[in-house]
Amino acid sequence: MPTCASSTGGRCAGRSATGRKRAEYRIEFASRQAEEGWQDLLATTRSAVVDAWDFLTRTPQEPSPRDHTMRGELATLTRDGRTHERWQHELPGGARIWLYVDDGTVHLVDVFTAHPNQTK
Repeated sequence: MPTCASSTGGRCAGRSATGRKRAEYRIEFASRQAEEGWQDLLATTRSAVVDAWDFLTRTPQEPSPRDHTMRGELATLTRDGRTHERWQHELPGGARIWLYVDDGTVHLVDVFTAHPNQTK
C-alpha cells in the first residue's frame, strides 16, 4: 500500500502530489517507518528535505558525495521477488534516506532523523 510523498508532506494514492514532468521520478513510501521519518524530517529540516525531494525526483541514481549505493549486506534488498540496489541519500545532521529505484519510481524504504546504527 505505497503512498506517494511530496516535498511538503502531502499524501496521495496513485499519483504524484506535486505533479511531475515526464523525465522526473515518482516517490513512494515503501514502509510506514519511511513515511513517519519523512514527516519528522520535514518538521526539523524542511529545506534539506525539499532539496532531497528535488534530487530524488530528478537523479536518484547519480552518485555524489551525498548519494551512493550501500555496501555489504545492505547493498541490495528484495521486494516482490526482485532484487534491487539500495541507495543512501545523506542529509545534514546525520539524517539518512534509504531507497531503491524501480521503473521510474523511487521507493523510500527507511528514513532516519539521525545516523542509523546499521552503518556506524
